[in-house]
Amino acid sequence: MNWFNGILAYLIIWWVVLFAVLPWGVKVPEKPEEGHATSAPERPMMWRKVAITTLISGLVWLGVYALVESDLIAIRP
Repeated sequence: MNWFNGILAYLIIWWVVLFAVLPWGVKVPEKPEEGHATSAPERPMMWRKVAITTLISGLVWLGVYALVESDLIAIRP
């Protein structure tokens, strides 16, 4: 896996993991403020979710990298 494919794989993994992590810990307010969506979370904690996403994505990417480099999955023509 060259550096471009590695970065591209990491970015794709990062976005997939982000959408999996976004609903964690979401609490909807009982009385939302006027003009706000009723489903908007009280405290979205985005920086924490971005950090968790980055860590999980790094671990998943290491697994993908090991799988590709071990030739268990051949992605080369």
